[in-house]
Amino acid sequence: MDPIVEVVALFLGFLGWVMVGVALPNRYWKTSTVDGNVITTSTIYENLWMSCATDSTGVHNCREFPSLLALNGYIQASRALMITSVVMGAFGLVAALVGVQCSKAAGDNYVLKGRIAGAAGVLFVLQGLCTMVAVSWYAFNITQEFFDPFFPGTKYEIGEGLYIGWCSAMLAIAGGACLMCSCRMGSQEKYPLPHQSRGTVYSGPARTRSVAASTYGRNAYV
Repeated sequence: MDPIVEVVALFLGFLGWVMVGVALPNRYWKTSTVDGNVITTSTIYENLWMSCATDSTGVHNCREFPSLLALNGYIQASRALMITSVVMGAFGLVAALVGVQCSKAAGDNYVLKGRIAGAAGVLFVLQGLCTMVAVSWYAFNITQEFFDPFFPGTKYEIGEGLYIGWCSAMLAIAGGACLMCSCRMGSQEKYPLPHQSRGTVYSGPARTRSVAASTYGRNAYV
């Protein structure tokens, strides 16, 4: 395993985990501006947990969604995927801290450390995929309602929370891929397959007999 690649992968995974923690409670997953006069102009924005509104006078009101079962299916699925992403990222960080070479947690057993680091890379990739699916699914429903001419409700646009989620997913996937590739390259470099020539013996007396037999073959005797 390359220590530099491991450190970079750990940093990317940590940054992706922090950003998914920032994107999850962010209020601006989708926004909509209702234009009117100076008094009635307001901004409505929602996330996975609540709906908020603010007007030009600075009045700010938020209302949490009253029932989980009354929500749309994609919001429930996005909640589950984002929470799963946070949990997988936490386990991935712990495994990466144990599996990197500069850590003393697993001692000098580099085979075990490499396997733990590889598992951390898989967890990072799963974290990124869960985040990517959640924010992309949410954004798909926003765009579908926005371009639907027969949609009767308020039309929203993509908010900053989704962009943070996309960046988090890309960082987590990149960190996990680097960590898995580093572990694979390290195992191939440190544990090459032995190449033995035919008829070669490595023990002391046997090697002497082999050399003697090659020196004094059947043609040497008269």
